[in-house]
Amino acid sequence: MTLILSEVELIVKQIVFSADKKCTGFLNMYELVVEKTFAGAHNLRAYDGECERLHGHNWRVEVTLKAEKLNELGMVMDFKDIKKRLEEILSRFDHSYLNELSEFKEENPTTENVSKVIYDNLSEQLPPEIFVAKVKTWESEKCAAAYYI
Repeated sequence: MTLILSEVELIVKQIVFSADKKCTGFLNMYELVVEKTFAGAHNLRAYDGECERLHGHNWRVEVTLKAEKLNELGMVMDFKDIKKRLEEILSRFDHSYLNELSEFKEENPTTENVSKVIYDNLSEQLPPEIFVAKVKTWESEKCAAAYYI
């Protein structure tokens, strides 16, 4: 897993130690969650079963951001801003054949890998004081996978 240095620093900061080096808990963090959807088709290469054939899903993506402090407006990030960034990422996936996207030329476009690609793309766009804690992607009402730190 590749982490941006600021993400590692925030993770390390979360663990609070007492004077005798015993873990006493975690720092408080703010959390922001947004959801978006997209429609996309894929097939799983080398899969022994129905999913090897071309099929589609109405995918639902939930992104969780975390920050130690709020900005001057009292927000982790403006909902409009994070939704716009997520929409830009998902616009490449929407009504597309995921296998043809550069991110999935080598990797199978599984729900797990879709989550990781969204996580990586979004992480690159955020200021250092905000990090993506989790991306959870549903390919159906009852089946989801997540990528998180």
